[in-house]
Amino acid sequence: MIDYKLIGKRIKECRKLTDLTQENVSEILKVSPEYISRIETGSAKINLEMLVKMSNILSISPAYLLTGINTQSDDYLSPEINALLKECSPEKTKAILDMITIIANL
Repeated sequence: MIDYKLIGKRIKECRKLTDLTQENVSEILKVSPEYISRIETGSAKINLEMLVKMSNILSISPAYLLTGINTQSDDYLSPEINALLKECSPEKTKAILDMITIIANL
């Protein structure tokens, strides 16, 4: 059984570690801050697509959000990419995510 409260707790912890607010994340994902809050409290069930997008924004593997175990090696995202992403505004992060999505779908 999927524990949405635990997934939400991990999302919240990772979001805070990246110094993003619920508003920042909601802007990037084009959802309401209330929806992000509901995901973080487990009152909304996060779907797979949103889980993957959230993991990309937070620079953590989807497996970690689901299980609490980081199954990815340290090179999930290189330290250089992580450092650059942390310096980006929510708008720039969204643009980067859009570009990566386009390239991945080629």
